[in-house]
Amino acid sequence: MSMTPPPGWYPDPHGPHQERWWDGTAWTEHRRAPGATAGPVPPPPGGGTGRAKAVALGAAGAVLVAAIVTGALVLTSGDDSGAETRTVPTAPGPAASEPSEPTPEASTSEPSADDPAVVEDQLNGVTFPLLDGWVRPQHVAEHDVVMTTDGTYDCPGDGTVCRHGLVVSRTVTANDEKSPEALAKADISEAAEDAYDRDRIGRKPYGGMESHEVVKSGPVAVAGRAGYFVRWRVHTAKGPGGYVQSLVFPSSVGTESPVLVRYVFDAGEDGPPLADMDRVTKGIRPVGDADTGGGVGSSIGPSD
Repeated sequence: MSMTPPPGWYPDPHGPHQERWWDGTAWTEHRRAPGATAGPVPPPPGGGTGRAKAVALGAAGAVLVAAIVTGALVLTSGDDSGAETRTVPTAPGPAASEPSEPTPEASTSEPSADDPAVVEDQLNGVTFPLLDGWVRPQHVAEHDVVMTTDGTYDCPGDGTVCRHGLVVSRTVTANDEKSPEALAKADISEAAEDAYDRDRIGRKPYGGMESHEVVKSGPVAVAGRAGYFVRWRVHTAKGPGGYVQSLVFPSSVGTESPVLVRYVFDAGEDGPPLADMDRVTKGIRPVGDADTGGGVGSSIGPSD
């Protein structure tokens, strides 16, 4: 049978930053700061004898110079369905000749290599700036989505949930075409249909795509490489429609296969700022090279 510790000041199990009086049977409501000069010792239950008080005072003095308390004894009674548990302190260790050295505070860790302001596409060797209002993808079926706007909403068409913005990054492997212009122009119609016409299981989240118009197209420098983009304004049967953009540029890693980036932005006041397309494009960098930028076609704008 385990013996309970004698009355004294011990670390409070519910507040380790303070000490609490243990009367030999249970915790009392008497508390104090660790190492504080001992005041009047709370009497044991029923007042106690002079000898009991002397024992309590001796225990309190020992605690003041005790080593670090190393554990707690848990007394349990009852069965598993109605166990009553209370924690009591272990008996203090031998007195120390000198106060122990304070424990140094944990040092602040260095910034993580995974900068929270960017999203890394390791396959294509580039990073994307994570702008305000955008988050890393969560609960997104498509594996090549690199960021989304924060939150979802009920789509205006077929019953499902939609997001106000998506940015997708993938490698072009379907054909041998290497021209960013040809690839961007060929992809934009598919990008618009995937975003605003039918989803992968045939539903029409926006009631279907009704028409489109070209907003911008032209050369643009991406991560120091010459790329090309095409942007459409899409009108849908339900809801305000949106904007899609296909951007293609050569990868700076591996076989330099073309990288295709799709942007899907809802129109209307709830959609992300259209300028975010340009900001993200301008902020794309090769992995490990935060200063690369500019180059041929560094300005985004309509082609001549």
